[in-house]
Amino acid sequence: MKSQIPKLPLPVSLVGSEVGTFTEFTVTQRMPGIARRIIAENNFSLNINKSLENLANQLPSGYLLPFADDAGTDVGDWKKYLEPYKGQRWIDIPWFFAETYFYRLILNITNYFQSSEWQGVDPFHLQKSQGLKTSLDAIINLCYQVNQGLEKSKNTGKINQNFLITLLYFALWGNRVDLSLWSAFESERSNFDIENQKAHILVDDASIVTEVFISSACQRVDFIVDNAGFELICDLCLVDFLLGSGVVDQIKLHLKPHPTFVSDAMIKDVYDTVDFLAASNHQQVANVAERLQAYIASGKLILGDDYFWTSPLAFWEIPESLKQELADADLLLIKGDANYRRLLGDRHWDFTTNIADIVCYLPVPIVALRTLKSEVAVGLQPEVIEKVSKSDSEWLTNGQWGVVQFVE
Repeated sequence: MKSQIPKLPLPVSLVGSEVGTFTEFTVTQRMPGIARRIIAENNFSLNINKSLENLANQLPSGYLLPFADDAGTDVGDWKKYLEPYKGQRWIDIPWFFAETYFYRLILNITNYFQSSEWQGVDPFHLQKSQGLKTSLDAIINLCYQVNQGLEKSKNTGKINQNFLITLLYFALWGNRVDLSLWSAFESERSNFDIENQKAHILVDDASIVTEVFISSACQRVDFIVDNAGFELICDLCLVDFLLGSGVVDQIKLHLKPHPTFVSDAMIKDVYDTVDFLAASNHQQVANVAERLQAYIASGKLILGDDYFWTSPLAFWEIPESLKQELADADLLLIKGDANYRRLLGDRHWDFTTNIADIVCYLPVPIVALRTLKSEVAVGLQPEVIEKVSKSDSEWLTNGQWGVVQFVE
């Protein structure tokens, strides 16, 4: 029998009142900044902007704001989620709850679900579209490499495992467009660049993951997607190579049903991204888009969303229906920091805790691709922790360090 929860006693949750932590900084400074940026980047009404400013002002030391019934599918669920935290301050409740509620409250305030001129307006649209335009050179280069990789695998009848590892690294570091990774594609690559890049991966199971891909046992892969923008393009290029080379038969992308965490991807963002690629006057880019459109049309690439992904629940509280759906996959690829926090319930685990003892509730093997942007981590060796903490005091939160963790 699989365990329904982690095998170990649950540590306490991260909260914003922990003085001097990144969590405190996020709740008291980053989140108010996000609310104010929404005001600046949109043309919402005066009333909406006042409410957003009020939210920004409340976060550092104020109390949770009420939630109006806005006709969203998840209203009833949110009323239940909020019950234990009523009358509490933002900084005193679990951080993951505070963040997910903050983003849901933004949609509540901006009338995202209500019949009005703002219905369906993504408050983060500007940042998502800019993220694609500013990374055009990187997109062209990456699409070119994928086309070359597919051509080679077709001609040789073999999958180049090193190329697949490189695509995994791109999916890992995809939120960094200033990629120091390009050398990974060069045949005459300097050891320094590659070793330097690899040195920033604290657990690197990439070669194990690619062996799982290449083994005929892996026919369907499910991606729990993180961000839109260049990161989503890195994910889609990995998808394109896996399907185009015949490594896997089918891939399902699990996406958010509404805007959240600024740049998290929805089904609409995938279509917008593929359209963006298709409109390119670079043939290399258009080729990738054509194949992705064909995979979606044929059902080889499935796009789905679920309100669990925008809920404040830990991964082990996943609804049975969604868990059954994930059980159809041979491998679950989990992207990004927020999804990783959810895997661990966003709690103060010892960094050396065996990740397998926590995620034992999942029905299939997983690979977590995550750049560290929060004070949560497991599965690290003591000597690795000692080394990285000496070389970089902000290693847990600055997005410069990553993990590729495989759990059978």
